[in-house]
Amino acid sequence: MIVVTGATGNIGRPLTRALAEAGQQVTAVSRHAAAVPDGVRHVTADLADPAGLEPALAGAKALFLLLSGDLHAPGAGTAGLVRAAESAGVRRVVLLSTQGVSTRPSGPTRVAMRALEDVLRESGLEWAILRPGGFASNALWWAESIRERGVVAAPFGDIGVPVIDPADIAEVAAACLLDGQHTGEVYELTGPEVITPRGQTDAIAAALGSPVSFHDLTRDEAKAAMSQAMPAELAEDTLTILGAPTPAELRISPDVERVLGRAPRSFADWAARHVDAFR
Repeated sequence: MIVVTGATGNIGRPLTRALAEAGQQVTAVSRHAAAVPDGVRHVTADLADPAGLEPALAGAKALFLLLSGDLHAPGAGTAGLVRAAESAGVRRVVLLSTQGVSTRPSGPTRVAMRALEDVLRESGLEWAILRPGGFASNALWWAESIRERGVVAAPFGDIGVPVIDPADIAEVAAACLLDGQHTGEVYELTGPEVITPRGQTDAIAAALGSPVSFHDLTRDEAKAAMSQAMPAELAEDTLTILGAPTPAELRISPDVERVLGRAPRSFADWAARHVDAFR
């Protein structure tokens, strides 16, 4: 049995579905009750309380560990999640980390995630670590303004990064959960091209078949909006990357293709598949 945390999100949902379709017994974990694919067990648990995960881990052989934004802060106690997996007899853990652990290791949220990576490495478990860059699905933040006003409001309109489709992260995670050849690997996951917010806006407009305008936000305006949905420290870290990406953060990683045998999906592909969210 495989346990998937964050199972109702942009990564967890397709991962849960893929594992179930592969014939695996799956337990989907989320903070709130949610619909899951037929045959999948659902358990409600808050990862802020590692003991609460124990019922989900009973009989599990593998765990996909995805932390909500509030658990990226120093002192969140996430090491207890790895210890809970060990105690339950889990053999393999795939951790969703972040590219910033290697590109900006001194950021507070990156320090906390690197500490969790180290706990996992030092455990007696088989492990793999996924370090994605920016997500294509972050464009869903714009869905309401596109639907209501036909506009995207975002900072750094002409500064791009190679955002990745969460479906690709889910496929890589499934491969790592199912195949021991990925044990001990750290995969950096990016999309196939650098794309700016203005370029993403154009791709969404093309998918819709109607114009969408772009409005540049100041950094302070963007931080105020983002802080409503994530800790202020995480918003600050994210804006620092988006506003001044390093050469390492602009690099197109080969790791999706190494694992899946195909190139990562483009943002335009993501936009076409999710166009109904913007209508």
